[in-house]
Amino acid sequence: QVQLVESGGGLVQAGGSLRLSCAASGRTFSTYIMAWFRQAPGKVREFVGRSSWSGDRTYYADFVKGRFTISRDNAKNTAYLQMNSLKPEDTAVYYCAAGQYVGTYSYEYNYWGQGTQVTVSS
Repeated sequence: QVQLVESGGGLVQAGGSLRLSCAASGRTFSTYIMAWFRQAPGKVREFVGRSSWSGDRTYYADFVKGRFTISRDNAKNTAYLQMNSLKPEDTAVYYCAAGQYVGTYSYEYNYWGQGTQVTVSS
């Protein structure tokens, strides 16, 4: 069982940066794939990116490549989403998720945080 708590969301101007954190409980954090998803009002939840167990491999959706970076610190049971060059269309609730297998669909992840709001003003 893993419990996830996101933090770091907020209001930022276009072109700015935010770093989201996802703190996990439990001693098995390092055995999970960690992913980030987002959901804008009226839209389906979409995959943002994921990190391998060790953090040495990452994969991103095309719309965030070169702007967002996922990392993790297994000693601190925490995953991060660094977001740079933010755009108004990045406005959404951002969720971290943990799963045992590599995937890009929400149903492939077993554990979810409560989400944190990111709002990018133009």
